[in-house]
Amino acid sequence: MATVVEKQLKKKQGRIGANWDPENPTFWAAEGRRHATRNLWISVPALMLSFIVWQIWSVVAVRLNDIGFAFSQEQLFTLAAIPGLVGATLRFVYTFGVGQFGGRNWTVFSTAILAVPAIGIGVAVQNPDTPYSTMLLLAALCGLGGGSFSSSVANISFFFPKKEKGTALGINGGLGNMGVSVVQFVTPLIITTGTFAAIGGEGQVLQNGQELWLQNAAFIWVIPIIIVTLAALLGMDNVPGVKQSPAAQFVIVKRKHTWIMTWLYVATFGSFIGYSAAFPLLLKAQFPEKLSLAFLGALLAAAGRPIGGWISDKFGGSRVTAFTLVVMTIGALGVIHFLDQKDFNGFLASFLVLFVAAGIGSGSTFQMIPNIFPVKEAAPVLGFTAAFAAYGSFFIPKLFGWSVETTGTYATAFYVFIVFYIISFGLNWYFYQRRNAKIKC
Repeated sequence: MATVVEKQLKKKQGRIGANWDPENPTFWAAEGRRHATRNLWISVPALMLSFIVWQIWSVVAVRLNDIGFAFSQEQLFTLAAIPGLVGATLRFVYTFGVGQFGGRNWTVFSTAILAVPAIGIGVAVQNPDTPYSTMLLLAALCGLGGGSFSSSVANISFFFPKKEKGTALGINGGLGNMGVSVVQFVTPLIITTGTFAAIGGEGQVLQNGQELWLQNAAFIWVIPIIIVTLAALLGMDNVPGVKQSPAAQFVIVKRKHTWIMTWLYVATFGSFIGYSAAFPLLLKAQFPEKLSLAFLGALLAAAGRPIGGWISDKFGGSRVTAFTLVVMTIGALGVIHFLDQKDFNGFLASFLVLFVAAGIGSGSTFQMIPNIFPVKEAAPVLGFTAAFAAYGSFFIPKLFGWSVETTGTYATAFYVFIVFYIISFGLNWYFYQRRNAKIKC
């Protein structure tokens, strides 16, 4: 192996060679870490942009009726939910993209295509007569951003040794997930200025005389998309020796633990992304004067994800997952209580606890997967579980809409979530924590 390392070090080009072996300590120290780190830090902004485009409707939908549209509350929740439905479905396709086409190639494609919905939304919101069907189509196209997570984590998992996968996946996923809070923080600021007025169109005048440029919420991301696409093209690598046909990768659906880990990841990341999509609309419905704080939940959840991966590398993923599920249950109970009391401070604190726990749990469950499955199966399992969990961004907003329409309160939805968390705790304990469990992780 020393000869292989020497040959690698003599390469003048920065790209990785054919003998990629991150589990070999000599190779990893001499060259592997450098290449893996470079790919990770290009993957992060690409994934962040994907989340931004995926979740852009969570903030655009809030302001549509303010600028002349006349959509019902149910229609607005649907616009916020549709990207989740499409994105989750596309994740099944994206999961196998890396194995079929290579990580760099797929990252270039999946990043560049984000410009399509970004430009489309920027044009459509300027005309209040734009049909709802067109808005639904654009919301569906934002699902392209949702698909990228599965391919991104599958790709990064190939670069790092098993002992560092939890931390690497936590950084990639956590900072990528930060795109949700970025879009929710930046949008309220950017739509109040005519930054792109010269090329992007005139503003929309509200009833109180204030002027908004809602199209900026989408147009602002076009240039970053172009820059990151070029960075991926010039700086990322296709890991050699990992290409597999979709049929070869699809063997994971026969594995029992694929489905168990999918359930656990739905409980953690599914909650994070679903709450992120619905939180701005919930705030506007219950505490409209506090809408500017909508970004906080996604920010803390995304920040918690790398911490969850790192702690799990130290203490075990199943232990951390169990802890987060207990905290999520407590957080949900707190939200129910303070919603009934109309207490904003308690509501916000409980929801932020829920967000942070979901973020940490997202990191811990992803740390468990590479410790349960062999390398070539772990990558598609990561993508596969992420695909199912992404449906949370569709079902949770829809569940909130159903809950308030049929029972007159959002609390009913939270009781459903609590039952789900309790079942998840039981599964995690039975398969990965109890004394005679076949797999300890």
